[in-house]
Amino acid sequence: MVLHLVAYYYPALVKHPFEAGKGELIDRITAFPIPVIAIYIVIKYIRKSYDKERVAAEEKAVAIEAQNRHILLQKEQLEKSDAEKNKLMSIISHDMRTPLINIQNYLELLNENELDSPLRIVIEQELLAATNGTMDMLTNLLQWSKSQMEGPAVNLMSENLLETIKSTLDMGKTQAAKKDITLSYEISPALVVIADMNMLQLVVRNLISNAIKFTLNGGVIKIHAHLVQHECKITVSDNGKGIEPNKQQKIFSINTEPDFGTNNEKGVGLGLLLCKEFIERQGGRIGFESAVGQGSSFFVFVPAETDFYQ
Repeated sequence: MVLHLVAYYYPALVKHPFEAGKGELIDRITAFPIPVIAIYIVIKYIRKSYDKERVAAEEKAVAIEAQNRHILLQKEQLEKSDAEKNKLMSIISHDMRTPLINIQNYLELLNENELDSPLRIVIEQELLAATNGTMDMLTNLLQWSKSQMEGPAVNLMSENLLETIKSTLDMGKTQAAKKDITLSYEISPALVVIADMNMLQLVVRNLISNAIKFTLNGGVIKIHAHLVQHECKITVSDNGKGIEPNKQQKIFSINTEPDFGTNNEKGVGLGLLLCKEFIERQGGRIGFESAVGQGSSFFVFVPAETDFYQ
């Protein structure tokens, strides 16, 4: 600005650097593009630096989000592990301890007193029922603990469904007869499934046991299996007490509250959780329908070999 002011007020002091005509033309041609090129270079550099910082910020945000997801996943796993630990401690401290205490008290009573035959029979029947229930609890507990430690070890095979679960069905009939419950099944002898047979038997056994537990004396349990597209649907239905709506959402969760059967049979709430884990490991799924006072129907889907089913 000072130079321009001096040139304006004292033009004689400023020597014109260019010749008129060609010199001024060269000056104009070179003077105007240089600032434009300089501005372009500066803007390009600023934009490049901005893009670099923006990409770095986005990568940092993605890394933070992934880290947050990992932390949330760890939090969920810790909460699940804590719930499992509390569940196991509850089972060990109460559900498993109570029947043993009852047996201990009965043995002490026998040791100190002579019981009348009718009273002795009643007590022994109650203890037998409690012991059977405890054995079921222990079986589910050990199977579930084993599945948690060993992980998804599944041995899928093609087997005839009826031949595989026939012994389980016959055992269920025997258990149902003790409550005067009619248990019937309808399974085609040609139906072949692809499953881990040990896991499948445990699932069916648990579903039958639950149906017996929550069905009144004189009730009916029906088991049938049929093809649905390329899957086998196995259904265990009963006309028992049904499941209350507020308990249906947590029925396959470790947080479910165990309920008492029609004869005060007590479970630990692991049976259906175990069924869900075992069925899903085989590529199948499990579901149910239930109405209070009308009964429940539990069904599992497992892959089937349709070529064997005619």
